[in-house]
Amino acid sequence: MSSSPLPAAGSDPGPGPAAPRSPDATRRSDRSRRAILDAALELVGEVGYNKLTIEAIAARAGVGKQTIYRWWPSKAAVLLDASVALAGDASSGGAWTGFPDTGDLGADLKYVLRATVDEFADERYAAPARALMAAGATDPELGARFTEQLLEPQLALYEERLRSAREAGQLPPDTDLRLTVEMLLGPLTYRWLLRTAPLTHAYADALVDAVLGGGRAGWDKS
Repeated sequence: MSSSPLPAAGSDPGPGPAAPRSPDATRRSDRSRRAILDAALELVGEVGYNKLTIEAIAARAGVGKQTIYRWWPSKAAVLLDASVALAGDASSGGAWTGFPDTGDLGADLKYVLRATVDEFADERYAAPARALMAAGATDPELGARFTEQLLEPQLALYEERLRSAREAGQLPPDTDLRLTVEMLLGPLTYRWLLRTAPLTHAYADALVDAVLGGGRAGWDKS
């Protein structure tokens, strides 16, 4: 027999299922989460990833660090979610609504790659992206999440536009879509990440011309 007595009839049976949070509590929670994400983005641009700390994020956001640890296990996780939110803001604000499809594949690719060059020049995007790429290189789990949540959705948009061009006969029927995307974005990302040379619209245009077989003359513009 158990030594713990059963509750008497009519007695308080103890806590039941947690009551739903009130709308005010939900709004406060949403505000706190957004403040934390914004603080992480601001601080990584100011001090860099190595000096970024949960304590500093909490202080900037005006919350306790335990609030952050309740939602994220590490500063990398905070920064990744902050970057995902930033990408979502860009999409909802019209900065990225998917590929144009004017019927001119080269012009459409140049338009998007030029926009990518502009984004890479904006520290709001560049600082967290550099930090996450560097951290992901030594943290396989973070790298996988970065690829899944940030990189793959964008690569899929490139592939969708190339697939449309292939179906329209603008590309050979055996074109490897992922390889073509990597040929466009690989050199661009390499030049940006390692700062081997200036990242310009002319370079983006030259990449498109080279990948689509527009001749090597375009590289002279870079």
